[in-house]
Amino acid sequence: MFKDEAKKRIQKLRAEINYHRYLYHVLDRQEISDAALDSLKHELQKLEERFPEFLTPDSPSQRVGGKPLNYFKKVRHEVRMTSLNDAFSEEELREWETRIAKFIPDSRFKIPDSGYFAEAKGDGFAVSLQYENGMFAVGSTRGDGITGEDVTENLKTIDAIPLSIARGIKEAEKYKEVEEIFERYPRVRHALEHLPKFLEVRGEVYMTKQVFDSVNREQKKRGLPVFANPRNIAAGSVRQLDPNITASRKLSFFAWDLITDLGQKTHEEEHLIMKVLGFPTVPLTRRCKALDEAILFWKEIGAKREKLPFLIDGVVIQVNDGTLFDRLGIVGKSPRGAVAFKFPAEEATTVVEDILVQIGRTGVLTPVATLRPVSIGGVTVTHATLHNMDEIKRLGVRVGDTVVVERAGDVIPAITSVIKGLRPKNAREFRMPLRCPVCGSQIARKQGEVAYYCTNKQCSAIQRERLYHFVSKKAFDIDGLGPKIIDALLDNGLIRDAADLFLLKQEDVEQIERFAEKLSSNLIAAIRERRAISLERFLFSLGIHHIGEETAIDLAHSFGSLEKIVVASLEDFGKIRDIGKVVSQSIYEWFCNKKNQEFLQKLKKAGVRITDEKLKVKSQKLAGKTFVLTGELVSLSRDEAKARIRNLGGEVSESVSRKTDYVVAGERPGSKYEKAKKLGVKILNEKKFLKMIG
Repeated sequence: MFKDEAKKRIQKLRAEINYHRYLYHVLDRQEISDAALDSLKHELQKLEERFPEFLTPDSPSQRVGGKPLNYFKKVRHEVRMTSLNDAFSEEELREWETRIAKFIPDSRFKIPDSGYFAEAKGDGFAVSLQYENGMFAVGSTRGDGITGEDVTENLKTIDAIPLSIARGIKEAEKYKEVEEIFERYPRVRHALEHLPKFLEVRGEVYMTKQVFDSVNREQKKRGLPVFANPRNIAAGSVRQLDPNITASRKLSFFAWDLITDLGQKTHEEEHLIMKVLGFPTVPLTRRCKALDEAILFWKEIGAKREKLPFLIDGVVIQVNDGTLFDRLGIVGKSPRGAVAFKFPAEEATTVVEDILVQIGRTGVLTPVATLRPVSIGGVTVTHATLHNMDEIKRLGVRVGDTVVVERAGDVIPAITSVIKGLRPKNAREFRMPLRCPVCGSQIARKQGEVAYYCTNKQCSAIQRERLYHFVSKKAFDIDGLGPKIIDALLDNGLIRDAADLFLLKQEDVEQIERFAEKLSSNLIAAIRERRAISLERFLFSLGIHHIGEETAIDLAHSFGSLEKIVVASLEDFGKIRDIGKVVSQSIYEWFCNKKNQEFLQKLKKAGVRITDEKLKVKSQKLAGKTFVLTGELVSLSRDEAKARIRNLGGEVSESVSRKTDYVVAGERPGSKYEKAKKLGVKILNEKKFLKMIG
């Protein structure tokens, strides 16, 4: 074959393959078999290998390629990737509509003719796709909403994601469905006629139920553990350093948000524009004139969700009018104009096969029910926490009982009730052990507390949990260092305490089975990056009994340095607002303990240093005032409210006492609200609180 012939054949093959990709992934229909399409792809690949000068980045043959990455680069989102607030009942959904009505400047909330736009909420992994001059340029994860990770090469392996998008009317009009869209929605046609240089689309990477079952069958054949659910595989696959692994998982994608302004006026038009450009969009959608129609759609989708080819966990309901949606703005990390109407918490019945105890970082014994495995919402549940002896007595649960287990979203499974009519004769009551099941030390219960403790502070189980806490998100936050790796380090005798982490060398870690050179190198680099830490995070990481995130912040702001805390007296701790006798005693005893002092010195020698991050106080308007927050705030997130209080010289506490000056009560306040009323503490609603902080 001559070059000219090859060039023409290659161009035709690409066009034909892209045509069938669009049919299959976007329009959900098929004209040729998968085998025939694979044959076309094979011919294209052979021709490109023979004539590499005609190879282009957007060729269908380029979906998998390149060497595995060493790490993911960071990508800053030009427009923040938000997440949605949830509603779990019709009542909460109507409360959402009432809330957003308050934020329209003229105090009148009128849904235009465009109404609401409802779409099935896929249970997958959110990503952002950026195109430059029509070519797929950058794909990234959500991350923290502001900064994500560059996973472009992995996303290229997903056939449903176009490597190039339609660049004109003629290219799109090949499909009858597109012609009908152009006739009904002139702005969609206009968008295709005026495409900008840069374009961004966001959506969901997911795995179908069929592929998930196939993957798990393969896992069983190889004698490997099966995966828990499709979402976990999708998320893990997108973040593989080797694109070939991602490609092997056969992931899918649908788009749900068009970030670039192409003249669209409604969210519905955004979906149609994305579809015309070549993106598969959420397949189950409806424009609804009023909220009642959206609720009806939610019920219809819920009735058929088990028969759908992919997992969904609710319906997203959004103000369809784009201008009105933008006017409603964002609260915290979520847009006010959209809400995720979740399906009811899923429940199942199973049998309690045993009740064991877990030992936490402070030595507290927590009863955990071992369950006969049961699938709830696509996840196999084998354990449920029982919290403490009081909860066991309240439920009346025994070993052998048939129980109702609830799992809502990512919440830890919980036993909600016991079906006592199915209780066997040999059902056994649980009794807290007299001795620690790990170290054999005596178990004790402190007066006035519901918890039971292991009295041996050097118990290996306690040390293990303390290490988990030390590297957790709100403490040292060491990337990639989770419980499994800590277990491996402990079990191989490489560490005894947290300070040993900072003394590890690459050759130490390489001794562990399955730890390749690259993994070891990455782990050591991640540990070294976290040697510098703020005082409040450092104090929280120590796992001192009664010291949560807020108390750690109070200590850091009151003393300013670790050196001052180390030499402080019991009375010095008692002078801090909202720190009582029990908490003061706990802090004082920890820093007086000789082994803890040696541990602090060991951390210092290992290179851990505390950075000077002093609180920036803008004014003393709230100086001397202590606030407690309860319930959901509409105008700002809980963390934002705390920051505003501290910036004005005030203090934030987690518990209500007679020393509390104000309790800020948002929507659905909890027990703190009732305690404030009982103690006569002044309660501020959100409006009064906002006025106070200006």
